[in-house]
Amino acid sequence: MKQILGALRKAVSDFDMIQDGDKIVVGISGGKDSMALLYALKLFQRFSPAKFDLYGVTIDMGFENFDLSPIYEFCSKIDVPYKVVRTEIAKIVFDIRKESNPCALCAKMRRGALHNTVKELGFNKIALGHHSDDAIETMFLNMLYEGRVATFKPLTYLDRKDIHNIRPFVYVKEHQVISAVRKHDIPVLKSPCPMDKNTKREEVKQMLNQIYKTIPEGRDRLLTAIRNKDNFELWW
Repeated sequence: MKQILGALRKAVSDFDMIQDGDKIVVGISGGKDSMALLYALKLFQRFSPAKFDLYGVTIDMGFENFDLSPIYEFCSKIDVPYKVVRTEIAKIVFDIRKESNPCALCAKMRRGALHNTVKELGFNKIALGHHSDDAIETMFLNMLYEGRVATFKPLTYLDRKDIHNIRPFVYVKEHQVISAVRKHDIPVLKSPCPMDKNTKREEVKQMLNQIYKTIPEGRDRLLTAIRNKDNFELWW
């Protein structure tokens, strides 16, 4: 966790993510990334120069037998208020709309529900658990399936909602998250979504893992490329 906190602190500083008085909702899916982010931000709260509030929110998509009690217990243990927003997103996406590619619509609906909840709570920022490996995968997804060179930004502003999205884990690597979850006994819930591990993102992840086996330094080189705004050369 020491490495993660160091990377988190650097990201917060580099991108000016957190200011004094911020009220931050952590979007909690129950997966390793969001759970580790919640714990890391709670630890960071203790020594952050900017004082901020934390609140955990899960958008329950309506899958049956999805037990959220481990998240309730963990939030209580680390003293973070927690709210579950019940929705019928799963029913709409899979049963009513019968989407052949459900991920885009599902993500859009989850974001909308989360943004509305943040406004209802009177908070001003959403912390998301995307890490550096996610950034690389997103870049390749955009290149291969949309023909554009782009990835998500560490800090974005949603003017319609007057909310900032922050991604404090942009310097954190996935293996560091996995290690921290195991070492600190952070609960992780298995996704109930039938598309879990059956997406284009998962295919790109496996492709990149094969590249890293051949080029061990490839991950770090790709991260350097993403961060190197002054050496970006394309045709136009």
